[in-house]
Amino acid sequence: MTPDFIIPTWPVPSHIKAISTTRQRGFSLPPYASLNLGTHVGDDLAHVSKNRTWLEKQALLPESPRWLEQVHGDVIIDTQAWSEGTQADAIMTTCVNHVCPIMTADCLPILLCDAQGKQVAAIHAGWRSLAAGIVEKTLNKFSCAPNQIIAWLGPAIGPSQFEVGHDVFKAFTLSSDTAAKAFQQTDDSHFLANIYLLATQKLNQYGTQSVFGGKHCTVSEQDDFFSYRRDGITGRMATMIWIAPK
Repeated sequence: MTPDFIIPTWPVPSHIKAISTTRQRGFSLPPYASLNLGTHVGDDLAHVSKNRTWLEKQALLPESPRWLEQVHGDVIIDTQAWSEGTQADAIMTTCVNHVCPIMTADCLPILLCDAQGKQVAAIHAGWRSLAAGIVEKTLNKFSCAPNQIIAWLGPAIGPSQFEVGHDVFKAFTLSSDTAAKAFQQTDDSHFLANIYLLATQKLNQYGTQSVFGGKHCTVSEQDDFFSYRRDGITGRMATMIWIAPK
């Protein structure tokens, strides 16, 4: 981790750029405490605007990120079809300098890139989107075979913190023979879910074996990450990817 951003460690071509923000730096006041990038969480919009401007300069972004209105669904858009207020939970592109961002505060951000560095995507993978097949649907929109796609899993709620009920357990296990391995039952009605493993299973089952990241816990690492599960009212981090000119 740099003082400002997490830089993914994954074997993609050098012209593929990606970052994941933390809660460090920024201008927001508590309870948002620093680099909140979300305009929908009740923060002072002047703070958010300053944070987004700071991010663009500090990360040397080639354009303003094409922010989505995320709704925990399975809609995927191309950056060329994007407009402000677009509702979707994944965004992808083949265009140089189009920045694909996802905002999270416990949900799993997933970045995808083909081995040639010609196509990239960012996915907002909360459990509902995962169960609805957003990973498989995004992989299917790549022009290459799934085994030519590389994935990076950004900061999300860790397996020791993500307590869920039978509804979440059934949403995954009724359609998968392996999903139960991602759940640890704690009592008659609760489980601890490993969202990193659930996403990896889906990637692997569809043919994408090169999966990296998945090392953080947004709930436990309070100094570095916002967490809705921990704090309720809180800010949002951003995970983003773009294709730079060669």
